[in-house]
Amino acid sequence: MHDIAQHKIVFLDRDSLIADIRTPAFAHTWTDHGATQPDEVVERLRGATIAITNKVPLRADTIAQLPDLKMVAVAATGMDNVDLAACRARGIVVANIRNYSLVSVPEHCFALILAVRRNLRAYVVDVEAGRWERSTRFCLLDHPIGDLAGSRLGIVGYGALGRRVAQIGRAFGMDVAVTSRSPAADTDVTTLPLDDLLATSDVVSLHLPLTDATRHMIGARELAAMKKNAILINTARGGLVDEAALAQALTDGTIAGAGFDVLSKEPPAADNPLLQLRLPNFVLTPHVAWASGGAMQTLADMLVDNLEAWVAGKPTNVV
Repeated sequence: MHDIAQHKIVFLDRDSLIADIRTPAFAHTWTDHGATQPDEVVERLRGATIAITNKVPLRADTIAQLPDLKMVAVAATGMDNVDLAACRARGIVVANIRNYSLVSVPEHCFALILAVRRNLRAYVVDVEAGRWERSTRFCLLDHPIGDLAGSRLGIVGYGALGRRVAQIGRAFGMDVAVTSRSPAADTDVTTLPLDDLLATSDVVSLHLPLTDATRHMIGARELAAMKKNAILINTARGGLVDEAALAQALTDGTIAGAGFDVLSKEPPAADNPLLQLRLPNFVLTPHVAWASGGAMQTLADMLVDNLEAWVAGKPTNVV
């Protein structure tokens, strides 16, 4: 157990978590900041022993100015905003939240899949424009509609989220293929190299972290290798995909569509090529796949679990 008489906890971006956070069961002070700009981090964390961040960056130069910092609690799964090497060099424990959105993210993933595969956006726009009232028949059939049953779902990254997406895909009657760094134990899953998965899948869904090795893993070459009627879904990290290449592929009809919940920079710059698209076959949501009410409350509970476990000398979810 840590012998610090009273921990000083600072949450740098509390507004990113809409949930009740229970009071940790150890002596502490707690300060919330709704949001924090990069040039405010050092001053706000001065004297803090525990920093909580969802997306506020903690880089090496910042960490070097915080001698009292002992723990970084990431209020998310992704940790690309924290310099892990700098933390390890200082003996700062970093813990994240895992598997809190096993319902929310896969459900949002399939919301995107269905919206794109069944051309929901195009049909909603038609109805709002009054085209249905002017139709000479009872329905509009101007945009192709595809079924999921009988098609192939290609999952890139087969951790907890990828497995849950596969489970839902099978419930829809989809054949599931996987590209993963670790072999899939499931007997009803086909494991393929990425090139083969891209060439044979009707839906490709990304479920892996952003690293130097995975950045822009889907670019112009990979998009060209996909089936012309295929769609690409990304609820993981924006940097996995070359956004300019995707915008071009959607404009040119290289692939049939895409559904994204993430961009390479968030909030995005106004000139992001995907923000410029006004295509019926592209659906973009603002990084909300993780954010159902139930998922956020689970995250908040696990966040405090991590703090209490570390203070008790039995740290959990350490990275």
